[in-house]
Amino acid sequence: MKTFVPKKDEIEKKWWLVNAEGKILGRLATKIAILLRGKNKPQFSNFLDTGDFVIVINAERVSVTGRKLEKKEYYSHSQYPGGLKTEVLKELLEKKPEEAIKRAVWGMIPKNKLGRAVYKKLKVYRGSEHPHQAQNPQEYTF
Repeated sequence: MKTFVPKKDEIEKKWWLVNAEGKILGRLATKIAILLRGKNKPQFSNFLDTGDFVIVINAERVSVTGRKLEKKEYYSHSQYPGGLKTEVLKELLEKKPEEAIKRAVWGMIPKNKLGRAVYKKLKVYRGSEHPHQAQNPQEYTF
């Protein structure tokens, strides 16, 4: 018996529309990461990009549990002495709610060339409008 390995032209890529309104951030990010990687497909292969495109709308209406709004911090460093910058989740959701979803999904995909290619297929928007109507995205419910 031979192992099935899909070819690049055999992989069908769909566009999914995910509404983040009222969804919990971490649980939403896991579902999005599964769609981006293609782990929900029978032809999934861990060394190929078999995933789909994901459009997330209503990013500002995502919710979190517990005291994460005040306690969860995101760090970035400028590589200069004393260059550590911190940002609380509450501030991030007020300024750039798209970035909160993107960072949550980035933590759940591989940190290599394949992961960067997968991450480019994620499109996150603040409101309910998006410029991807021509791709005919299907609504993904969970």
